[in-house]
Amino acid sequence: MMRDNSPAYDVVVVGSGNAAMCAAIAALGAGASVLVLEKADPSLAGGNSRYTAGAMRFAYDDSSDLLPLLEDPDDARLPLADFGAYPRSDFAADLRSFNHGQDLSVEQQVLVDESLPTMQWLAQHGVRFEPIYGRQSFEQDGRFVFWGGLTLAAAGEGPGLVDRELAVMHDLGGSIRYSSGVADLIVSDGRVCGVVLESGEEVHASAVVLACGGFEANADMRVEHLGQDWKVAKVRGTPHNTGIGLDLAYAQGAKRHGAYENCHATPMDLHMPDFANLDLPHLERKNYRKICYFLGIMLNDRGERFVDEGKDFRNYTYAQFGRAVLEQPGHRAWQLFDAKVSELLYEEYRFHDAAFVESETLDGLIAQLDEVDQEQACATVAAFNAAVDQETRFDPSIKDGKQAAGIQPPKSNWAQSLDTPPFRAFPVTGGITFTYGGLQVDDRGSVLRDDGSLIEGLHACGELVGGVFIGGYPGGSGLTSGAVFGRRAGLGAADSGSRRNRGAPA
Repeated sequence: MMRDNSPAYDVVVVGSGNAAMCAAIAALGAGASVLVLEKADPSLAGGNSRYTAGAMRFAYDDSSDLLPLLEDPDDARLPLADFGAYPRSDFAADLRSFNHGQDLSVEQQVLVDESLPTMQWLAQHGVRFEPIYGRQSFEQDGRFVFWGGLTLAAAGEGPGLVDRELAVMHDLGGSIRYSSGVADLIVSDGRVCGVVLESGEEVHASAVVLACGGFEANADMRVEHLGQDWKVAKVRGTPHNTGIGLDLAYAQGAKRHGAYENCHATPMDLHMPDFANLDLPHLERKNYRKICYFLGIMLNDRGERFVDEGKDFRNYTYAQFGRAVLEQPGHRAWQLFDAKVSELLYEEYRFHDAAFVESETLDGLIAQLDEVDQEQACATVAAFNAAVDQETRFDPSIKDGKQAAGIQPPKSNWAQSLDTPPFRAFPVTGGITFTYGGLQVDDRGSVLRDDGSLIEGLHACGELVGGVFIGGYPGGSGLTSGAVFGRRAGLGAADSGSRRNRGAPA
């Protein structure tokens, strides 16, 4: 669409999640005028970020890096907290472990290097964080021992994060329009200079930042890139991430970049509604996740285990095991636990409408597993129990090496016999969170073509940046990536707009 009108704004940001808000805040901080356009109404705004628990993974050397970020630096638990360290080398190693033998991508190195500075930047703007005592620490000898390199979440979790970022954006002079879906880009002399709304209205700007998510809410695109099983995947977050940002960029010759064949997917309650439900309190929405499989075992409809539930901390497996569950017969599985771990199960397993069956005997439990080959299930559980190492001490705060060996698949850590009633089983399926394939951007967030040239006036961030996650995902990295690349895109867009207004080449 060819137009040539004076810009009404320096920067238009498409989307209103964490990445979009960080882009807007950064652009405003650089002196740009900013309008945020959100397809949803206010009740559904905030993109996928609003559905998250707000955890953010970043590199830190010790607690001195954490304390300035906290909402409550006087929390009485802080002197009892062992946060450990998570240096950049550990973050890099965690990302590399999902790269199928490849070294870090350019985008991954940026994520590692800019993770702490970006957290500090957010905190300087009043976005504050809380230690994740309930999910990322175990109490031992009166101390809170944190594990897995993930320690902090935004105060108020995902809703708290996006609400605070929205307030910062308003305080800096930005504005937002809801129910304003974008249908097209305005291009003049080869430069993106605004957007066309679904209503037909044109909004002109010196630069546009696409921050409107991946394609996880588009069943056809899921099948195209991920496979037929993904047609029935539950969508954990917003219904509005349908790939429109990708399509708009493709139309301008943007390069496809990253692992389109992979995504973040989590074991979820089999009976969760599609697109979750923002009408529910956040505590109730969290009920849908089922990520304590490492404390028990998972069975498919054939009555077989299909993953090593204790391969690693759940931070490093849940985004992959959601896919493993979805690709089982019937796109489902059962998670089995006994009473020994009942107090360690996260709150979503104890919530009032959590789906489960219960019995005082294993045979009685297995008899209630719908569609499961019960004879094989009994044999699988018996073989697992017999294979458990009874000598090694169970310790959920470390990879304890307490194995179930000599069976396929083995369980590498946290293996305990199912022997203490009552026994419970929870039905799960795979819920897709976000997709990995996206666009290639430069260090200013400018979208690139196949030949390496940039599409002038067009920037991207959040899920639209490809190359950040390849074969998997260490938990808490998604929001951090959104903030890192959102900040970059906002600064780049503000600079691009100012250069255009000065008559300099962009």
